[in-house]
Amino acid sequence: MPQSTSLFTDVESKVVGTSAVVIYSPAGKKRNRFPEGVVEVYPSETEALAHADPAKSRHAALASGPSRSSEGFKLFYLVRWLED
Repeated sequence: MPQSTSLFTDVESKVVGTSAVVIYSPAGKKRNRFPEGVVEVYPSETEALAHADPAKSRHAALASGPSRSSEGFKLFYLVRWLED
């Protein structure tokens, strides 16, 4: 999988990276950051898409993280949704 770059990714760093994920988001695709408890990381976009289930609020995406917020939470930042 080619490395995606974004404002939140330093491709030379191993601290925070961009990954294919499935995000549980009952509110839909309105947010841009998500707590680690609602994010599942997968090794490829194909696997993330296979595990997504929009009918159950599970959406495939590329996200950067986890990154610790100023409040101490670990967050993932949306790079882009993999689904329409």
